[in-house]
Amino acid sequence: MQAVLPVNDYCSIVTSLFSSVLTPEVFKEENLRDDLKYYFMSPCEKYRARRHIPWKLVVQILKIVMITTQLILFGLSNQLVVSYKEENMMALKNLFLKDYSGVDEDDYSVAVYTQQRVYDSLFYVLDQYSQLGRLSVGPLSYGEDEHGDVLPLIICKQYYKRSSVEPSNEAYDIDAQLETVCMSHDPKTANQWKTQNSSFFDLDFYRLVDMKITFQLNGINLQTVRSRELPDCYSFYITITFDNQCHSGKVKIFLDIDAQSCPCQDWKISGTAQKNTHYLLVFDSFVIAVCLTSAVLCSRSIVLAVRLLQRFSRFFHENYSRKVGEDDQNEFLNGWYVLVIVSDLLAIIGSILKMEIQAKSLTNYDVCSIFLGTSTLLVWVGVIRYLGYFQKYNVLILTMKAAFPKVLRFCCCAGMIYLGYTFCGWIVLGPYHEKFEGLSRVAECLFSLLNGDDMFTTFAQLKDKNTLVWLFSRAYLYSFISLFVYMVLSLFIALITDAYETIKRFQRDGFPLTDLQKFLREQKDFPVAEESSQTDVHIRYSVLCCCQRYDGVTGL
Repeated sequence: MQAVLPVNDYCSIVTSLFSSVLTPEVFKEENLRDDLKYYFMSPCEKYRARRHIPWKLVVQILKIVMITTQLILFGLSNQLVVSYKEENMMALKNLFLKDYSGVDEDDYSVAVYTQQRVYDSLFYVLDQYSQLGRLSVGPLSYGEDEHGDVLPLIICKQYYKRSSVEPSNEAYDIDAQLETVCMSHDPKTANQWKTQNSSFFDLDFYRLVDMKITFQLNGINLQTVRSRELPDCYSFYITITFDNQCHSGKVKIFLDIDAQSCPCQDWKISGTAQKNTHYLLVFDSFVIAVCLTSAVLCSRSIVLAVRLLQRFSRFFHENYSRKVGEDDQNEFLNGWYVLVIVSDLLAIIGSILKMEIQAKSLTNYDVCSIFLGTSTLLVWVGVIRYLGYFQKYNVLILTMKAAFPKVLRFCCCAGMIYLGYTFCGWIVLGPYHEKFEGLSRVAECLFSLLNGDDMFTTFAQLKDKNTLVWLFSRAYLYSFISLFVYMVLSLFIALITDAYETIKRFQRDGFPLTDLQKFLREQKDFPVAEESSQTDVHIRYSVLCCCQRYDGVTGL
């Protein structure tokens, strides 16, 4: 009966036989080729070749699910914070601004046009502040200092040091130096403030520049209890400004709020809110662990890629006396890994901030939302890497990659024209059109026109009191729309279309082979230092692959 050798022993014997025949240079070349082919395989191909579980892919899928869930939970909590601030802003405007209609007029809240209305609005603020406890339906109270004393309301008026204006004689005498006078108002002495400070409220409107009323209120956001979260305490720093800088007969009244959240000093809550916070902290800790694992795996892959590049460069220099091309070097420097590492770092920082917010040690929701939002964006963008392994999706990815340099150069050139239109529109049309009042608003308006939005509105809203400006606006708008919509935008689309057609043609006829691809395909049409047997090399590669697959299955 004939004995049958195990497959593993057979591979070892065949490998030793070929190792005795092939030269060390060929053996080294084949090892390098095997490592390169394995490195550039997809996760599924690596699993089929050596039965290695694609841990990076598994971690990325898990990370996408967890980070997206974390973002949704934080977004729902952040919405409660934003809605609380906005509703308090509306409540305080209705509470302290006399005749507030509920809608702001342009960038200010209320405008008054007579001296009596100014006095009425001023005294209304003071009266409402004195009766806050009886008027407000929300959990608001006066701000207190560290000793528990109520912080007073501060009124400061700013005016010219000297001002004498006689419009009938077209004469004026003004000292442009500004003086500021302030007084405080304690709600406990509400009945005495008019009699004790009558001279302060004798306003000289020709000299008055502005008057500011500042005070602090404290509140608690109780609606977070419904979401099983601990409530936040807030300090509202409120500033009411009577703006008379223009001296045009129109006094604008602004109400600004700087809401700062802070941990509550003395709190007690029963129910599931505290337990829910603990669960969220555990979940965030698990997200940090997954992101750390992802960052370590991707960093390891980058290190392996650099070592492979060094081996390949050294091999090419020793055997073919040439350097590795830039395109081949870029194949080793995988930008997707860098993207994943950056997203992991942002997610870790955002998760730590979120844990601090959940524990009420930190209250800055905006910074945390920026880190979490950016990390989630990069995580989902990183999914494109795995879609690139499918040919139909890979066309789109290669098109973006090929068109990006040309599009970037094109945008730089078109941007110069865009900036010219921006500055021109701001200086000429700014006084006559609300969409051109600031540089940022001009840029936004032109971008909307570029995409075909609000065209008729932009034409119609221009004030036609100045015929010359009206004619210029028509030439300005027509030229911009014609140039950018019909020419610049069409060229932009043509660049992407050309890149797409090029990629489609390459996929049909074949991509130009680089030195790396020729080496992996065992093509040697570049200068070779030593000739070797192609048949032996092919047999050697087949045997090695067979043994490697068998070793991967048996775990040896």
